[in-house]
Amino acid sequence: MRPQSRIIPLWKGDFRRFWLAQATSLTGEQIRELAVPLVAITVLGASAADLGLIGLAQWLPFLLLALPLGVLADRRRRRGLIVLSQWSRAALMLGVVVTALLGGLSLPLLLVLVTALGAFAVLYEVCYQSVVPSLVPTRALEGANSRLQATASGVEIGGPGIAGLLAQWLGAPITLLASTIGFAVSGIATTTIRTPEQAPDPPHRTDGTRGGFMSDLRDGITYVLRDGYLVANVGFSALYNPFSQWIVVLFTLHSIRELGLNAGQIGLVFSLGATGALAAAALTPALTRRFRAGHLLLACAVVECSVLCVIPLVDAAWGTPAIIAVLAGVWALNGAGTGVSSVLLVTIRQLRTPHGLLGRVNASMRTVTYGTISLGALAGGLAGEWLGTRAALGLGAGLCLVTIAWVALSPLARIRHINDLALP
Repeated sequence: MRPQSRIIPLWKGDFRRFWLAQATSLTGEQIRELAVPLVAITVLGASAADLGLIGLAQWLPFLLLALPLGVLADRRRRRGLIVLSQWSRAALMLGVVVTALLGGLSLPLLLVLVTALGAFAVLYEVCYQSVVPSLVPTRALEGANSRLQATASGVEIGGPGIAGLLAQWLGAPITLLASTIGFAVSGIATTTIRTPEQAPDPPHRTDGTRGGFMSDLRDGITYVLRDGYLVANVGFSALYNPFSQWIVVLFTLHSIRELGLNAGQIGLVFSLGATGALAAAALTPALTRRFRAGHLLLACAVVECSVLCVIPLVDAAWGTPAIIAVLAGVWALNGAGTGVSSVLLVTIRQLRTPHGLLGRVNASMRTVTYGTISLGALAGGLAGEWLGTRAALGLGAGLCLVTIAWVALSPLARIRHINDLALP
């Protein structure tokens, strides 16, 4: 444990460097998220089913690799693993750009590259949130997570807009160069964190004895299953994430082919919509002081799920300005709900987990919460192919409403103050 004199304000020093690394990484990821489907649609002529396969390739590594990489994150210095993941993603994105410009890109090759990108994204995710508690004191976790979420929301405002405009002016493949730069800068910023990272102790089982790789793997799962708040936390994301991804997979294709929007206008929709997430994330500490955390989580579930039902109702006959305004409003309300709920759910996870188990617990939860996204992406793509994008969007939005019932019936809805959940 670091001496008290080494605990520095959130806006200075190591947390500031980590904050920069997060911001540039998310910028690269936001640009990739819009540009890769645009490359598939404009360069390869992808169908709804093809986009579903790309979504499956992107998220399947979370289902397959999160648990073993979580054990690795508890056995190795996490910041070094983050640097490895960022430089690897930068190289892979550059590979997509080069093959597309040389005319060698095909759907099978894109699926391979996207799968590899997903694998290194898993490594980043299981390490990233496990690093935060080592950089800030426990009492400041909520504030730190709020700042990180606000930054993520701010990047969501600029990232899609930049990606859309670049794709409109230079083409989708060139746009991915910006994503490459974002990942590379993030890796550099992480290496500049000055506090030496303590070598992890050999992992111990929850009963205090040392175990092997498989026992360490089981310990993360067991710990989650024994904590009602963590189980409820997993359920919230595991129900919401796949159906929201179902909608995201179809949204770009539906916007281009059914609503007549171009890449720049789609980027504008996402950018305007992200303002809701930015405002909500910045206000989360104030909201948790004024309202019960459980009530906030339930309200978030209601807003972020129900507003998605508006998307399939939007019609091309409304005209482009009205379409952009309505869709931006939908994503703004959805972002506001996810912005607040993300801060609270991440803080709950960190407060309920001992530091030595954070990597494995994060990985166990990511396996379910992110792994199910791959299934939602594939199901959404297939539904769009069979039913058409409008009907498939309506079905996905309706299924997403199940999340509200889960939160209402879970221990999450009964939480008063978030810090009451901290372990002794």
